[in-house]
Amino acid sequence: MLKLTLLCMFLVVSVTPTIADAAAAKEKKSSHKQCLTPSVIELKDNLRKLWIDHVVWTKNYIVSAFADSEDKDKVLARLLQNQQDIGDVFKPYYGEAVGDKLAQLLREHILIAGKVLGAVKAGNQADVEKYNKEWYANADDIAKFLSSQNPKYSYEQLKEMLHEHLELITDDVTARVKKDWDAEIAAFDKGLEHMIMFADILTEGLIKQFPDKFN
Repeated sequence: MLKLTLLCMFLVVSVTPTIADAAAAKEKKSSHKQCLTPSVIELKDNLRKLWIDHVVWTKNYIVSAFADSEDKDKVLARLLQNQQDIGDVFKPYYGEAVGDKLAQLLREHILIAGKVLGAVKAGNQADVEKYNKEWYANADDIAKFLSSQNPKYSYEQLKEMLHEHLELITDDVTARVKKDWDAEIAAFDKGLEHMIMFADILTEGLIKQFPDKFN
């Protein structure tokens, strides 16, 4: 039975009498309460938008860089601004220095990606491997930094999510090189969905660490 109040949603999963005894131990897990306060909704929407922007502007930069189009520097600037915007979201919780450090790590993520793209375009496999190692090390640094700030974040989970993000970008770039447009579209769609999930993980961790800010 579902009851809706102004901003709080209660989800109750009923159990049929024939399995009630077996499910009794799991009753608390079967029923849960999620309060969608304005501050929760605002944070979730904001982080989702910013990580969607991250995927969209990364994609735009891949296209511009491969085509060496006139807008590539402008697109890169917009993409780098996105990294600062993400860092700024964390400042109310951890302070200016932490937010700016996260933004710096994310900008490095983008700049290394640019080096990988350049090496792919040049057909320099040695540099591709070199910059890929830097790229993954940077992802590990981001996961380590976030988990060091928030005990509700799992380093291994964040690392796995960020590594998959890099793999999906690689799939996108590989498909573009091969002119496999169907594969490119599929990689972009998967990447977008993946980063929405990542945004939600970050949101959940903040809410768990700072519950008083989300009443």
